[in-house]
Order: sequence, then C-alpha cells, then structure tokens
Amino acid sequence: MMKKLLSGIALVALLAGCASGVKLDDVPVEDKSATSSGPSTTVVGSGDSQASSSSVAPVLADKSGTGIGPMGTAHVVLFDYDSFLVRADARPVIESHARFLQANKQRKATLEGHTDERGGREYNLALGQKRAEAVRRALSLLGVPESQIEAVSYGKEKPAAEGADESSLAKNRRVEIRY
Repeated sequence: MMKKLLSGIALVALLAGCASGVKLDDVPVEDKSATSSGPSTTVVGSGDSQASSSSVAPVLADKSGTGIGPMGTAHVVLFDYDSFLVRADARPVIESHARFLQANKQRKATLEGHTDERGGREYNLALGQKRAEAVRRALSLLGVPESQIEAVSYGKEKPAAEGADESSLAKNRRVEIRY
C-alpha cells in the first residue's frame, strides 16, 4: 500500500515537472491558407446565362481576405502610437460592423491586432492583443455577442505598409476586422 502511494506521488511530481507555463490559448495562429495578392472583389454567379434566369441573387465575394461584411465600410481601425484606445474616427466603422454582426448571427469576426515595427516582439504582441480586445469590447457594448468575435494579435509580424516613415508606421497600427 505504501509502495503504491509513493509511486503515485512520484508520478504526480514527474508530471508536474513536465508542465509548461506557456498558455497556448494566448498564442496567435497564422492562417497561411489565404494567399491573395491584393484586394479585389468578384461577383459570383453573374455573367452566365443561367444566372439571369435563376432566382438566386449574386453573391459578392471579397478576395482581400476580409470576407463578406458590411458593404462600403472599412475593415480597418487605426490607432495612435503606443495606444490601444479606440479613436473617435473609428466609431462609424465599429458601429457598422456591429449592425452587420447583429443582423447576421451566423457570422463570426476575427479582430486582428497589429503594431508598427517599433518595440520588441513580446511588447508588440501584447499591444496588438490590447488593440484587438479594445475593438472587441466596443462591439460587445454595441450588442454583439462574445461568441461572434475573437481577438488575436500578430504584433509587428504582418505590416500593412513597408517603410519607416510616419505614414507607413501609422498604417501598421491597426485592427483588421475579418469575416
């Protein structure tokens, strides 16, 4: 009996020693399947003779990776340097996406937080996550269920614009809303 107890304690100690402190839930995952070369929009179902006689409406497919979302609305929320506060000029964009998500309960949005190249990798991943969470909170306050939105961070790993000038850096401080 004592031998089994000591064996059990040794097994628990061994497993505890193998445990990692890294939280895998907080690690962003990059989807490499989206390999579009740039934004373009295609109308699916138009142009053939059967589409005109069909009762199926054409579907707008956005090849830029943002997916179908509110038409005519930006999919990017910009941020000030070293900040995760949602700016006032982002309010119409967030409100439009909130209305879209509330009207389309089956849709899910991924909020991708990004930073410019300044700062270390860990700092920028944390800042990108805070930016994505700030947009997530704003959408939640507008009535979007938490189950429809996910916040991830890419830090400085996926710049929207190359270059070290302020204009390029400003384009990289963003949250992209993808469907």
